[in-house]
Amino acid sequence: MDLGLNGKRALVCASSKGLGLGCARALAAEGVNLVMNARGTEALEAAAAQIREDFGVDVVTVACDVSTQDGQAALIKAGEGVDILVNNAGGPPPGMWTDWDRDDFIAALDANMLTPIAMIKALVPSMMERGWGRVVNITSQSVKAPIPVLGLSNSARAGLTGYVAGTSRQVAGAGVTINNLLPGIHATDRATSLDTAVSSQQGISMQEAKVNRCASIPAGRYGTAEEFGATCAFLCSQHAGFIIGQNVLLDGGGVNSTM
Repeated sequence: MDLGLNGKRALVCASSKGLGLGCARALAAEGVNLVMNARGTEALEAAAAQIREDFGVDVVTVACDVSTQDGQAALIKAGEGVDILVNNAGGPPPGMWTDWDRDDFIAALDANMLTPIAMIKALVPSMMERGWGRVVNITSQSVKAPIPVLGLSNSARAGLTGYVAGTSRQVAGAGVTINNLLPGIHATDRATSLDTAVSSQQGISMQEAKVNRCASIPAGRYGTAEEFGATCAFLCSQHAGFIIGQNVLLDGGGVNSTM
């Protein structure tokens, strides 16, 4: 299937590893030139070099924290005129409802709600002027089914979801789509961290921790960054222009819901 993306340009946030990298590689495979971002310079440059070698596309790197004003300004400058924006940022730390105060919520909102909104506001207007654009926000399955220990993430990402629901329908007539991808457990550093914690807490091996977690997923396995990236690339494609303001679960069936 020709996704119609050859020669397009995309800004992919937090794309040196994990799901962000999966999205960057899937877009590059379709001939999309990239602006890649991450906080760590070494991992970012290594990922960018591999993409250039594998796919022959242009890659500009911006090492910064996208949740800061300076980081956003640098990324917006590098991303001027992009056709595609993929918003992504690590989630806030877990805990219980009694653990968090106002500052914790403000930090979560800054990273996982206000940052993607700032990027959308800065880059979507030029997409609208050109009559074509795609925005994909990487959020979480917790938007559909809240995870008790991730209350900060539940709150901030739900706020972004509400913003996208309204905004996406205001820009769709100009040829710009905005949608959200909701990952469950994928074989990334995040899954390794979770399995390590379970292994330590329960006194079991990492493999046992993974097997136990996989048993709770109807698909019986973790997702991959490659299949996640492929879904992102499709949402950015010429075939997805009628998909507006949707929340697409990639969780192996983990969220048990009819709608």
